Amino acid sequence: MSGWSKINLEEVEDVASKFGMPDGMSARFPKGELGSEKVAVSQQSLGPNMRAPFGHRHEEQEELYVILAGGGRMKLDDDVIEIRPQDVIRVAPQTMRAFESGPDGLELLAIGGPIGGDRGEIVQGWWAED
Repeated sequence: MSGWSKINLEEVEDVASKFGMPDGMSARFPKGELGSEKVAVSQQSLGPNMRAPFGHRHEEQEELYVILAGGGRMKLDDDVIEIRPQDVIRVAPQTMRAFESGPDGLELLAIGGPIGGDRGEIVQGWWAED
């Protein structure tokens, strides 16, 4: 294997429907295509005024979320914060998290590590109505 790899995110399969996400949401995880061993990245988007159908957390993987476009809110355990382009949010592994887009939708990158045998927890409907 080479000391580097490159892929365009548009070439990565959108697996949102496999994770139970509705139309208007996308999720691309190029870990395999990149041959990544220590750090994972994903590109995710939500159409206007959408809330992720589940929250999630990890046992070991810390994540950074980089807001690329649009905005909205993010729920982190019991806290809800406003998010906008250029925000970077660090989330500890055990913190439950989910996104809600505003009227312009939301596009973000998630970067996490270490990867490997980390088990996560997905909770459907975790972010109930306010």
